Amino acid sequence: MNPPTASPMTELGDASVPAVAAGFRLQWEEAQGNHVLLYPEGMVKLNRSAGEILSRCDGVASVAQLVSQLEAAFKVQGLRADVIAFLRMAHTQGWVRWS
Repeated sequence: MNPPTASPMTELGDASVPAVAAGFRLQWEEAQGNHVLLYPEGMVKLNRSAGEILSRCDGVASVAQLVSQLEAAFKVQGLRADVIAFLRMAHTQGWVRWS
């Protein structure tokens, strides 16, 4: 069975507040050596970037704050476009929602 699908996408912007969608649980999987996204019928193995982004999707931090956190953590600038693109893809997959 496929993961749950997302509801129609609302506009995503710097003030949007993303969160992992209901029905999914993000966790570090030591045996896999990375984050995984669990849902009732399966698991999505995430690459490092996806795990770092989703681990910050707590329903409290805005997209702008999330980008700032990532840029500070990795000492790099200009991540906004990549983060937005990932969040849009994750929303299409049903992994995240935002308000």
